[in-house]
Amino acid sequence: MSNRVRLLLVMSECNPEWASVPRFAYGIYNALQKNADVTLVTHVRNRPALMRAGGTDKIIFIDESRALKKYYELIWRLTMDERVNWALLNIFGYPVYAEFDARVYQRMQCAVRGGAYDVVHAYTPVNPRYPYAIAEACERTPFVLGPVNGGLPYPPGFANIARTEFAFLHTLRPLSHLMPGYRRTYARAKKIFAGSAFTYQLIRRMFPNYAAQVELLHDTGISAEAIVPHHLTDTKTLQLLFVGRLVPLKGVAMLLDALHVLERETPGKFNLTVVGDGQERRALEQQAQTLGISERVRFTGWVAPHETVSFYQNADIFCFPSIREYGGAVVLEAMAAGLPCIVPAYGGIGEFVTTETGIQISIASRERLTRELADGIRQLAQDPARRARMGHAAIQRAREFTWDAKAEHLMQVYDTLLFTANGTR
Repeated sequence: MSNRVRLLLVMSECNPEWASVPRFAYGIYNALQKNADVTLVTHVRNRPALMRAGGTDKIIFIDESRALKKYYELIWRLTMDERVNWALLNIFGYPVYAEFDARVYQRMQCAVRGGAYDVVHAYTPVNPRYPYAIAEACERTPFVLGPVNGGLPYPPGFANIARTEFAFLHTLRPLSHLMPGYRRTYARAKKIFAGSAFTYQLIRRMFPNYAAQVELLHDTGISAEAIVPHHLTDTKTLQLLFVGRLVPLKGVAMLLDALHVLERETPGKFNLTVVGDGQERRALEQQAQTLGISERVRFTGWVAPHETVSFYQNADIFCFPSIREYGGAVVLEAMAAGLPCIVPAYGGIGEFVTTETGIQISIASRERLTRELADGIRQLAQDPARRARMGHAAIQRAREFTWDAKAEHLMQVYDTLLFTANGTR
């Protein structure tokens, strides 16, 4: 008789071909299958990609109504216009999730109540204010929530960027308490994972009665295959790299300003590759032209996630001056390639990068961030041995965030919960 944990994994978003949360969800789902008997419940829109990835019969696809399908298509078109950010997606996308959540309960509640699963883990969406109806069916089965992530405010010195990113919508957060089942979800959870240190503290303040159940588990990760050291260059020109969406909060405009300062000091010392696309691209290209550094900057446009590896492999320093980042998977990818990283000491990326693996810079103001960014690049350029030490340490740090490492930890948590509940495992 198999002693593998029978795990019901609820992921509205789980897609190996999409970026961000859907791809992260697939990463942990794929890793958990190695050690548990996993049944995945996900939205039907993920079926084609999961089947192409070798999906099994232990995937239950939840269909949607015709009206919500049309509504989702509308929301998708709006959110793919890069003037619209994740705050809008979370608000306008809630009806789509609510239908999925209700249908998961209708489809799975009898099996859960009947003991068909040892553990029920609701993994996505990561929004900390979304309820899960299936938690109500977990009368004798441990219910695990998260990692949930969010709530990080914009730094005070960047109010202009906050306005462009619809930060005023954050004032609606208190209304989340009115969502049916929201508080009950947390009350039912035997373990609550928070995806960042900020959200860890946020959840503990919001639900002090359940503070003991909250644990930090970053929602961002990488595959073990992504850990491949980059090619050390011996040229006089150092290669700087940025990967991400070209939107104001990512800070590429400040990176160009920093490069301008360095180019005046040491002409021809640095080249910058900007991988990604977005609403700011034309403005950024014009900025580079105006600053007289366009010959030093290459804009690649959008690149598929699996194709970014070559860019990491051929860079020397990774620069990611994003002022508000929950996860920052690109930073982990750069670390996995052995690149020293320069990032703000704020949000998820400030938790990944240590003093041994890179340089953290201030977010007190645009001017100070730009100045410290230029200084960080300058320091690393002048000390190749330090770059090499940081690169080696970055690889070791990245190993802590592989999906296999996360899955191993989750299995330990499941075993503990089962032992506490049943005295077995």
